[in-house]
Amino acid sequence: MIGDDGKSLGVLKFEDALKIADEKNVDLIEVSPLAKPPVARIMSYDKYRYEESKKIKKQRIAKKNLEIKQVQISGRIALNDLQVKAKKINEFMAAGHPINIVLTLRGREKGNQAFAHEKLAQFLAVISPHRVISPPKFQGRGIQVQIVPVK
Repeated sequence: MIGDDGKSLGVLKFEDALKIADEKNVDLIEVSPLAKPPVARIMSYDKYRYEESKKIKKQRIAKKNLEIKQVQISGRIALNDLQVKAKKINEFMAAGHPINIVLTLRGREKGNQAFAHEKLAQFLAVISPHRVISPPKFQGRGIQVQIVPVK
């Protein structure tokens, strides 16, 4: 049993806990029914619902912030443009985002896979320390590789 001030009241019978809650004009809320013995708390049910909704919103925001970022480069990208993309990827990785890099190929470029792998390797060398999640593979219009920052 947990009191309305957050301190433990010890193990109480259900009737005694309900009596204490009625005296203070608050609710008796079962917080953890699977625990042995079950954990209950004396507090306003509306306040409890509000705190739970805030906790769920906070979890959603934390989960949403780690979305996969995608960066596209082409096989004919200039060196300066490559450095700009690498800088952006380094910013994403500093924030902890996983990154999906897509090297798009057009026309006959698709037939020269060695060139594409070489270009992708050059680009990955410019990026700050990273770990490859999925190795480079041909999909759709080019090569894709997923990386995450090294922690």
